[in-house]
Amino acid sequence: MSALFNFQSLMLVVLLTICTCTYLRAQAPALIDRNKSGVMGLLWKSARIGERLSPYVSIACVFMAFQLIMY
Repeated sequence: MSALFNFQSLMLVVLLTICTCTYLRAQAPALIDRNKSGVMGLLWKSARIGERLSPYVSIACVFMAFQLIMY
């Protein structure tokens, strides 16, 4: 089944995208910051979400990890 039709998989993809973009921006800021518009702008926006809402993103990651372990 596609990740778009399964809510749990969709949330996992979104969380992994946010965490990956935030990590990449911390390691190589020029890679993410130069693309602030267009399709690549989604990576910049994901990195900003990860930076500004990091406590909520980390709680969501822990919750998703426990949910994946239980099922």
